[in-house]
Amino acid sequence: MTSFPPRPLWAGRTLALVGIVLVAFNLRSAVASLSPILGQLEAELPLAPAIVGFLGMLPPLCYALFGILTPMVAKRLGLEVTLIGALVALSLGLAGRGLAGSALWLVAASALVFAAIGVGNVLLPPLVKRYFPDRIGLLTTIYVTAMSIGAFLPPLIAVPVADAAGWRVSLGEWALLAAISLVPWVAMLLHPGRRAPAALPEGADRGQLRDALRSPLAWALTIVFAVSGFNAYAAFAWLPTILHDIAGVSPAEAGALLSLYAAMGLPAGLFVPLIAARFGKVRLLIGIAVVTFLIGYLGLLVVPGWATWLWVALAGIGPLTFPLALVLINLRTRTHSGAVALSGFVQSVGYVIVAFGPLLVGLLHEWSGGWTWPLLFLLASAVPAAIAGAVVARPRFFEDERSREE
Repeated sequence: MTSFPPRPLWAGRTLALVGIVLVAFNLRSAVASLSPILGQLEAELPLAPAIVGFLGMLPPLCYALFGILTPMVAKRLGLEVTLIGALVALSLGLAGRGLAGSALWLVAASALVFAAIGVGNVLLPPLVKRYFPDRIGLLTTIYVTAMSIGAFLPPLIAVPVADAAGWRVSLGEWALLAAISLVPWVAMLLHPGRRAPAALPEGADRGQLRDALRSPLAWALTIVFAVSGFNAYAAFAWLPTILHDIAGVSPAEAGALLSLYAAMGLPAGLFVPLIAARFGKVRLLIGIAVVTFLIGYLGLLVVPGWATWLWVALAGIGPLTFPLALVLINLRTRTHSGAVALSGFVQSVGYVIVAFGPLLVGLLHEWSGGWTWPLLFLLASAVPAAIAGAVVARPRFFEDERSREE
């Protein structure tokens, strides 16, 4: 990757920094604010189990679809205009959820929300590359941390707000934050002098989806990304039930252990991007992820009732490949258009795979009547992560693969 002399973080880039942090928070708060109050919502809006299940699968499916579409839209409209459109849609969708008068309305508003988030998922890495090419590791750490807070905070306040003011306020309040997130991006659009200069060559012909389809690096990075999400989505869907059945923990303890699993993502988000960007220790990070996956799942298989918290914590460290994949999108591209293309491919194909995680674990449990085969299946996911990790650990660039083909 081209080297850029570091500048002060705030120098001429304050609006971009604030905008990136606000967008990152919104990418998770919209998802995390719904499930804690589904019970209250169902008391007023009858939701069939199929609708609830569909709402659970909707986020990764929307992320996948709009991961494909976003690079084409961004190429035509530009990164900032595309993001502004997504934030407008997000604000409307979040407000629409709070005003929902039927299950169909709720699903439609949620689809708009998750579509907007899918666009934001793809645009954040190239926006970091555009405005902070000298601080990629630090900015990735900042926005992944903001995403973690966005996933952690809403469940804490969703129920108290719903109890005090109703579920409509609890859901709709997040539209205000999404609207506030528009301010720095609209300001930069209206005052072009405040926008960062194009520090990187555009490489307009290189950031195409067809190039990613033929790219070993893109496929390897997709696998690294997908293994993280596959395990995380499966854990959030099934881990409390698994722990109750195999370790005999109470529902409250199972919930606390799931929180522990999720909490392991915070230190990963803080340190992994910096380690990868500053020290280039990608192979080491992949090794840590693979080993912790293996030990965590083996512990749950062999001695689930002993040191259960340790096995859960180790399994929760494994998805450190998520922030690693995000920072590698920038570290393995030369241009921000290349970053858009790679980000779109990795997240669209990756989320298609991720969407099947909870389903496959559930089917294996139903087929086998226990949790041994599902846990073995999750354990086995460390193998493709190790193989793909060896590919992404080699210093190479997405754009150069096309050059070699030509």
